[in-house]
Amino acid sequence: MSNQTATKLMAEFIGTFSFVFIGAGTAAVIGDGVGLPGIAAIALAHGLAIMAFAFAYGSVSGGHMNPAVTVGVLTAGAMDPIDAIGYIASQLVGGIAAALLLRTLLGGVATGLGTPTLAHDLALGGVSLTITPVAGFIIEAVLAFFLVTVVLSTAVAGRAGNLAPLAIGMTLTFNILMGGALTGAAFNPARALGPMVATGKFDDAWLYMAAPIVGAIIAALLHTGLRWLAQEGMAPGRMAETPAE
Repeated sequence: MSNQTATKLMAEFIGTFSFVFIGAGTAAVIGDGVGLPGIAAIALAHGLAIMAFAFAYGSVSGGHMNPAVTVGVLTAGAMDPIDAIGYIASQLVGGIAAALLLRTLLGGVATGLGTPTLAHDLALGGVSLTITPVAGFIIEAVLAFFLVTVVLSTAVAGRAGNLAPLAIGMTLTFNILMGGALTGAAFNPARALGPMVATGKFDDAWLYMAAPIVGAIIAALLHTGLRWLAQEGMAPGRMAETPAE
């Protein structure tokens, strides 16, 4: 393993560890039943954490900190498959390590350690709402789609310059504001798996692992398709014809 590769993998480990420690830790400390102010605080914790470490490690590894993002970047043809495997392994290990440290510091698993769960009997607009696994899958996939779309369109395509981490952090924040009460809004297999391993609770684990990957692949395919169409539109001979003078 080259020093450059090792540096990238360490950056992904530290970034994901920090993101899960702050994000899941905030969810554990605030707990359930706190309404919109609590969800807003959790959303900001996740958004600010991802933004800070994307600024810190974006130039080193790209600052993915999410296996779904890595799969999206890979699908878009912007990274090597071997590197992608290393990234995902580092992210999953970082997420598990952060959750295990939270379990130690918070005295066990009573807080739930920020484990995402599907809503049951959620009071919403005068009705009681339960999120089915199918609905949860769609929500998590759509949230991942939004995130990966922003990552590809800003950080990977370079359209936002140095402000890409800000756009990514904002996306994480509004995703959690919308989906936090419904699914826990993990849309990140490392963020979901870490607390699950630490608590031993793997309810709907398949959903939290697979849905973000599906959303990421769709985002990458759409990004690639739009890029191809844009290139075709600018290619010689494809420009709109004008009447001869």
